Amino acid sequence: MPNANSLTRKELIEYLNEDLAREYQAIIAYVNYSQVLKGAAYMNIADELAVHATEELAHALKISNAIDYLGGMPTVSPKPVKTSEKAEEMLRFDLDNEQETIRQYRRRLKQCEELNEYALSETIRTILVDEQDHLVSLATALGIDSPQPGIAD
Repeated sequence: MPNANSLTRKELIEYLNEDLAREYQAIIAYVNYSQVLKGAAYMNIADELAVHATEELAHALKISNAIDYLGGMPTVSPKPVKTSEKAEEMLRFDLDNEQETIRQYRRRLKQCEELNEYALSETIRTILVDEQDHLVSLATALGIDSPQPGIAD
C-alpha cells in the first residue's frame, strides 16, 4: 500500500514545470548578461555565459520532454529575471539561481527514484553536471570559493 506522503506523477510534473521555468529564466539571464557585461575583467565570463545559455536551452528541452513523457504540459513562463547595471551583481544573481537550481535538481533526483523513474533521474544527473560547472564558473569569475548548494527539503 502506498505511503500517504508518497509523491504522485502529477506532483512530479508540477515540480518539473518549476524546473523548466527556472531553465527559461537562466536562458534569458545568460543571453542578456553575456551581451551587457562590460569591462576587460568580465570578457571571459561573458563568453562563458553565452555557452551556458545554450546548455540551459538543452536542459529546457530535456525537462520539457520529461514532462510530456509523464503526461503533463510543459510551462511556457519563465521565473522572473533579475537585471542590474553592475556586472558583479549580475554574476551574483546567476550564482544564486544556480545554487537554487542545483538544490531543486538534487531533490528531483530523489523524487524520480521514489517513482521508479530511473531513466529520468539519469537525465537529471547529466543536467546537474552542467549546473555545477556553471556554479564553479560563476564563483571563479567572482573570485570566491564555490558555494555548497545543499539540498532542498
